[in-house]
Amino acid sequence: MASSGGGGAGGGPSSSSSPSPKILLAKPGLVAGGPSSAGKFMRGVSGEDESSLSAASIRSRLPPVGSLNLLSDSWDFHFDRFLPFLTDNTDFTVVGIIGSPGVGKSTIMNEIYGFDPTSPGMLPPFAIQSEETRANARHCTIGIEPRISAERIILLDTQPVFSPSVLAEMTRPDGSSTVPVLGGETLSSELAHELLSIQLGVLLSSVCHVLLVVSEGVHESNLWRLMSTVDLLKHDLPDPSSVASHLQSSSSGTDKDNKDKIHEGGEYMTTPVFIHTKLRDEDFSANSCEQMKKVLAQCFQSSSFTKSTVNDRVPYSKSHCDQDTGADPKMLDLFLVPKRKDNSLELRYESCDSMLWRIRDHILSMARPSFSRTVSERDWLKNTAKIWELVKNSPIIAEYYRTLQNSGLYRR
Repeated sequence: MASSGGGGAGGGPSSSSSPSPKILLAKPGLVAGGPSSAGKFMRGVSGEDESSLSAASIRSRLPPVGSLNLLSDSWDFHFDRFLPFLTDNTDFTVVGIIGSPGVGKSTIMNEIYGFDPTSPGMLPPFAIQSEETRANARHCTIGIEPRISAERIILLDTQPVFSPSVLAEMTRPDGSSTVPVLGGETLSSELAHELLSIQLGVLLSSVCHVLLVVSEGVHESNLWRLMSTVDLLKHDLPDPSSVASHLQSSSSGTDKDNKDKIHEGGEYMTTPVFIHTKLRDEDFSANSCEQMKKVLAQCFQSSSFTKSTVNDRVPYSKSHCDQDTGADPKMLDLFLVPKRKDNSLELRYESCDSMLWRIRDHILSMARPSFSRTVSERDWLKNTAKIWELVKNSPIIAEYYRTLQNSGLYRR
């Protein structure tokens, strides 16, 4: 199960006397229809308990109808609506995802959640881009949208990076940004859009146990460059279990003392899992697979992501890479997902659905880093909000912004 060995707080067991946790399956808008819809949220509640709950009591325990987004379109952190779905359990796993528009982020997260698309009358936990949305060049997810599965996996779906629709929505007529990225300072929308992607990556790297980095095809290098930038700028940021001590040391200690503490304990870094989607048949040749591994290893050979990789499993399928890849403990996880084909007779390798299932199995069973101290689901969320404030006020990111602004690549 996902929670065994991967509990974000050192794997402490949850109390057997705690109430059955609530499982969030679909958007809260479904509860407007009445108790029959509200019951869809209570999949983790036993039949006896569920029968004793009135419709009014169910509705009172659910967030108000509307979005559960942790990050709003104004880039503010809101955790009050998602908090009722979390418990004092300390054995949980946080999985985030980052990628460009249309690469299949929500589809992958639905698979990890364990959603069965054949279930009648059930919407997926994360909305999938429709043909209309794609035709209108729009995006489905705004900020960070969370869900939690029966295995106590907290899933964080995110708005796309490098997204023309996100850029268009945050651009004023004069070219400035509507989103206050750095302390309310007015920025050009292009520069603010770049910084939003970096801030999002830094936050996910600080609060997730596993971060899925999803690219379309084999030639999308922009996302890898973004993650390399995130690695450079993620400094002096605590994990969600050590925010209080970090804030205390930052306010009372000297810069030298704080740096010494960082070097002693090492900064927390999520474990990345790289995923290439929508690949063609020729991309699965042995030579192509080997080349992708080499490029990935070379790009991140000296990064903190490589140092954070704690498992030595080889996530390649023999049917995709017909060779012995060896067991390098520093090897980054890379999954190759083919295009979805309507005709099963055309399949030369494993299907898209089969590879998505392999990714889910890998996430459920992989070793992953623990936070420095034991922390509950609810405290994780509250402390994530504090980390977000640290990210927005990071002097290192602010210095990087000034460098970009002075480079002449962006409008002032």
